[in-house]
Amino acid sequence: MDSRIARSQATRKALQHAAEKLIAERGLESVSIRDIVSTAGQKNESALQYHFKNLKGLISAIQAERSSETQSKRAEMLNAMLSDNSQPNLRQVCTLMVQPPFDLARSSVGFRRYIKAFGHELVLTETSALARATRQGGGGSSGHHLAMLLRSALSHLDEDAYRRRMESAVRLCSASMYHQARQKNAFRGKQSDLFLHSLIDALAGLLSAPESGQTKAIARILADQ
Repeated sequence: MDSRIARSQATRKALQHAAEKLIAERGLESVSIRDIVSTAGQKNESALQYHFKNLKGLISAIQAERSSETQSKRAEMLNAMLSDNSQPNLRQVCTLMVQPPFDLARSSVGFRRYIKAFGHELVLTETSALARATRQGGGGSSGHHLAMLLRSALSHLDEDAYRRRMESAVRLCSASMYHQARQKNAFRGKQSDLFLHSLIDALAGLLSAPESGQTKAIARILADQ
């Protein structure tokens, strides 16, 4: 029984890794179930159907696993940060938005492929990028704690303005990380360090800027409609 479970888990992992690799290289539209099964070293498509039912189920499993990794890494960084300072500043809080996946991508080729394969989804989503990000790595206890710290640091914004800023911040992070993942030396070396800290600076600037009178006036008009 133990060996059967181990084989089953190994097959699941092989299928997930094969999907990440192929989608990162070709894009989701150009990858078939047959391609994934073959790359994973399986003989027929029933292996994928048995473990994940279909391609959508496989992708959901990949995202759930990477989300869990991101949340764990963020929790580790958050605990270290709060042990030194119970009231971190905005830039420190913004660091928690991007450094956990950055560090994971730096240490894991699989995570780099994951960002390269799926990092653009938040940019292109036609629904709330913030809500989707919460489901895909931004949730969990560390995500909730991060959201509380952000809201506290951005007390100059009302609730609607805060959500608009966070929507923009999520899309900025997604686009930037996806672009970085497609570079030759992605997440490695001094150039990637510069990328990380420049992105954190941009986030802090985006979130901390006061709302203009024009923005407030348009928001009031829309709220009254």
